[in-house]
Amino acid sequence: MYTVIDLFAGAGGFSRGFKEARFKILAAVENFKPKAETYQYNFPEVKVYIEDIKKIHAIELIRDVGIPDVLIGGPPCEPFTAASLKRKENPLDRLYNDPIGQLVLHFIRFVKDLQPKVFVMEEVPQVLEGELEDALKYEFEQAGYEVYFNILDAQDYGTPQRRKRVFISNIKLKPKKFGRRITVWEAIGDLPDPRLPEALEIPNHQYVPLTYKKRRKIMTLGWGESLHYFGDSTRRFTNWTRLHPYKVAPTVKGGSRFIHPFDDRLLTVREQARLMGYPDYHIFLGGRDVQYDSVGEAVPPTVAKAIAEYVKEKLESEDY
Repeated sequence: MYTVIDLFAGAGGFSRGFKEARFKILAAVENFKPKAETYQYNFPEVKVYIEDIKKIHAIELIRDVGIPDVLIGGPPCEPFTAASLKRKENPLDRLYNDPIGQLVLHFIRFVKDLQPKVFVMEEVPQVLEGELEDALKYEFEQAGYEVYFNILDAQDYGTPQRRKRVFISNIKLKPKKFGRRITVWEAIGDLPDPRLPEALEIPNHQYVPLTYKKRRKIMTLGWGESLHYFGDSTRRFTNWTRLHPYKVAPTVKGGSRFIHPFDDRLLTVREQARLMGYPDYHIFLGGRDVQYDSVGEAVPPTVAKAIAEYVKEKLESEDY
């Protein structure tokens, strides 16, 4: 059985996909305690380091769990994403001078020190803007690897949302596509109204109370319309969008809140997790906002599983 270490593990979306593909997860690193607790709850067999990754060295992981076949991880995207109005103007500053952006370099540090057979790092496509692509090539070359920038869209892999991400790897990733789009209603239509007694048996499927004023506002929204708009002259984003039941959802983010296609209420955490491809047995701990963040700030398990199955094929053929 091939082994994996997951950096920036969050609530375990990346690990979930690899576990479903029958990889053995050796260890995970997650600095934010509530997410780490969710991870440990769902993967009790894994050694979880609740620690700032800058303070951990590869020798510690090697001593505790050994060298993995595969290293995976998704460093925070805030310094790079166009949705962040605070990102630095110079692309290189986002990597080298932003303390959060520098976490990408710490992923590369682990690549260099662990020398895995395969690594896969997930980021937003904007991590390739300007001179960043060449900078990343250089940094990975210093770690001993040639890299490929694989841009995948989650809706191609059985995930009911539009979500393009770049998966930086030492191999070209060509996972098998699902074959058709999964719609919002296919994903959540079988879940009961969270206000009904039977909903109590479904984890993370609690009704989110709304003020009378807020509910009056969302009652006026049609499919695809949003209550909130933000951005600047070049970037425009939405939130509190009423989902179209027969299309895929927009990108799920940590701060995303979606309105049910037919009811005048917000999606529950479980419904939002369905849009990310999480199975219902993956439980989210912490307060409600932490749960929403844990769902949206992850690699969709459906995408992760497709990648994992392709990586396994390459490892078995020794073609990497």
